[in-house]
Amino acid sequence: MKRLRQKVIPPLLERYELKYIIPYSLIDPISDFVSAYCSLDLYCLNSPKGFYRINSLYLDSPDWLFLRMQLDEMDNRIVMRVRSYGDSPRVPYFLEIKQKTGDVVRKYRSAVKDINWFRAYTEPGFYPREVTKDSSENISRDLFDRMVFTYNAEPKVLTQYARKAWISNVDDYARITFDVEQRFRPETDYRPVPGANQMVSCDHSLVFGNYPGCDVILEVKCYTSKVPMWIIDMIRRFGLQRTGFSKYQTGALELLGLHRYDPAFRKSIL
Repeated sequence: MKRLRQKVIPPLLERYELKYIIPYSLIDPISDFVSAYCSLDLYCLNSPKGFYRINSLYLDSPDWLFLRMQLDEMDNRIVMRVRSYGDSPRVPYFLEIKQKTGDVVRKYRSAVKDINWFRAYTEPGFYPREVTKDSSENISRDLFDRMVFTYNAEPKVLTQYARKAWISNVDDYARITFDVEQRFRPETDYRPVPGANQMVSCDHSLVFGNYPGCDVILEVKCYTSKVPMWIIDMIRRFGLQRTGFSKYQTGALELLGLHRYDPAFRKSIL
């Protein structure tokens, strides 16, 4: 049987991101359902138990402007991160900006392969030698550079989680992902490398306090122009209730010690 060629994530992307908190026991039934329309991400096929590691080094302004945008639930929010893959990642890394306006997320992504990529932000006058012929990647990289200098953005926290991902075979773009085993640690350098035994778990009950027995983040991603019917069927069949969840916010609040336990309501208060 001929293997389908999976679609790569484009450098510029405008999409819906719908999030749900579910129990681990729902991963297999939902995976069985979506397998009629999707194929498993190739990274999953080459990973133990079908999950691969994702590392995100988040940047923020010195006074945590991007975090405060999330906590204040502003309509227009920004996330900046450097993404790597695996427990011992090497370049290429991916510079990403996510701008959320209402329910729509606009994502910019560019790859960096030069091991000195970060010196453009730490050494005044340093000009990166790396160039790409992809105009969309150049737009994304230019925007990332401007954002770093405009907001004086700097590395704050490194997060890691394990992901099982399904990619649509019948749509231009649609993905279903399951994220588990969230971890974090402080990071002030441009180093999206988790390191052995340096990450601290942050998927305890305080994080999912409103969803007892649930510790999996299910994300549905698709183009804003068309939500596939099979995704709507999946949501209805499994009774999924949409919620909000930010891995950056979770890691940053753990780092800042802002998760506190309220015994009266048995949940985290900020």
